[in-house]
Amino acid sequence: MKIKKGDTVIVIAGKDRGKSGTVLTAFPKKDMILIDGMHMVKKHQKARRQGQKGQVIDRALPMHVSNVALKDSKTGTATRVGYQMQDGKKVRIAKKSGTKIAA
Repeated sequence: MKIKKGDTVIVIAGKDRGKSGTVLTAFPKKDMILIDGMHMVKKHQKARRQGQKGQVIDRALPMHVSNVALKDSKTGTATRVGYQMQDGKKVRIAKKSGTKIAA
């Protein structure tokens, strides 16, 4: 999986298409990521204690990694991720601009 925690991504498919956000958590075994403020759903929560009220809360659900693209820091558009060797280390680069991805 080429998208990691802390990356800024643009949603390219789904109800949040066109919005961008930061990856909070990555689930590589499931190819899912959790993005801050994206893919929100309403969850009805029951009262747990006596006297407490039930409520409806907003909750972010994980999104499949194929529905997002990395946001290029130089151009601000969606880009693909590539790898390149620099100083004997494998680093991630943005395919559009060729800039190093800091994460």
